[in-house]
Formats: sequence, C-alpha cells, structure tokens
Amino acid sequence: MRTSLRDAVAMAAALLAPFLMALVLLPLRTSLTHTNLALLLVVVVVAVSALGNRFAGALAALSAAAWFDFFHTEPYQSFHIQDRADVETAVLLLLVGLAVSQLSARARVLRRVAVSDAEHLERVHAVSRLVRSGGCSADELVERIREDLIALLDLRDCRFEPGAESAADRLPRLEPDGSLRVEGWIWDMDRQGWPDGQTELWAVAQGRCQGIFLLTPAPGVVPASPEARLVAVDLAGLAALALAGQTDLSQP
Repeated sequence: MRTSLRDAVAMAAALLAPFLMALVLLPLRTSLTHTNLALLLVVVVVAVSALGNRFAGALAALSAAAWFDFFHTEPYQSFHIQDRADVETAVLLLLVGLAVSQLSARARVLRRVAVSDAEHLERVHAVSRLVRSGGCSADELVERIREDLIALLDLRDCRFEPGAESAADRLPRLEPDGSLRVEGWIWDMDRQGWPDGQTELWAVAQGRCQGIFLLTPAPGVVPASPEARLVAVDLAGLAALALAGQTDLSQP
C-alpha cells in the first residue's frame, strides 16, 4: 500500500514534535505542575493525530510519554521514575494520547468518507443532468463517463467498445451490485486488489448491453471502494441510456 506524503510527514512529526515540545517546556518544569506539562504534550499528540493517521497519533502518544518521563520527572535525563504520582501522570499521558489519536483518526476517516460520498453523488448528478438535457451527443457523454471512470476508480486507462460482445467470460466483470466476478467466482477486491489485465463494465439499459467499458487499473493502486464501484455501475448505466436514446430517467 502506498504511503502518502501527508502520512510520512505525520510520522516524522510524531517522533520529533513531542521531543521538541518537551525541550521547550524545560524552563517551566519547576513552575508548572506535572499534570499541566502532560496536558501541553497532549496538545502535540492531538495536532499530530489530526495531521496523520492512527499510527502517527499512537507513535506521538508514546513519544510524548517517553520525553515527559525523560525531561520532566526525577531523576532527570533518565527513563526511570521514582515518584508514584509521576508514574501515574506518565501512564495517563500515554493512555489519553492513545485515545485522542484513535478519535482523531476516526474523525479523519469519517470526514474523508463524507467528502468522497459527496463527490460520488455530484458525478452521478452531473451526468444525469446531461442525459436529461440532451446537452451533448451520446458519444460525447460516453467520453465524459470514460474520463469519470478513470478518475473515480484510479485507472491507468479506460476504453469503450460500443455494442461489443463479452469476451466469453474470459475477462473479469464488474457486476451491477459492485462485486467483481472472475471466471464465475466473486473476487475479493479489498483483499486481493484488482485482477491482472482488463476488467469489463457493461453499459446496460432496458436489459440490453449497449457496450462495454474496459477498465485497466494502474499498477499497485489501492482497490476502489464498494461505493465507488457502485457509482461506476450507475455511470455505465447512464451511458447505456444515452446510447439507447432514452433521456427520461423515470422510465425503466
């Protein structure tokens, strides 16, 4: 799985930011209580968690607890803690940091899902409006959908064959329910990724196949989500409606 630049930066921040904050707080360790020092380090954990993923947040929590122990508990510059209250503070700092990192990561995932769902909905609505309005020819609409499929599924290429026949079940096929069928079996995309070569996506309207989109995934790409695959099926269906000359989407 590819690591994004944002996640790489977050992992680096998880290691360095708590250390730097612990250094900045050194002049205050005699004037602030250990509880307040720990709370300030939690702020760093929250910031790293918001920037990166749950692993970066967990690493930041571990780093914050370690540097709190090293710089702000006696004996100083040692990972040994003598005072029981300091042990409890360090443990609570770690636990709170881990909890915050998980909550922040969860919020980030939910935000990303919400944004993706909105983008998917807008794609379908935009193409539906074109079909209804007749603002472009069927060929132009198919080309628009082909480009949408490349962006939606993160494909290397997508080709449309109008009125084409299936390759006698030799090629994997994206089903109407978003599942992937390979040689008669359901393919687990989440675990296995895209199958090698091309994958068929039929453009079907009124029970008739108007053509086939041939999907070529990019090497090593993260598999498309079930929601994205369902949107791809809907877009192919809209292409079929346009090719069949049906612009009233209320008709079956």
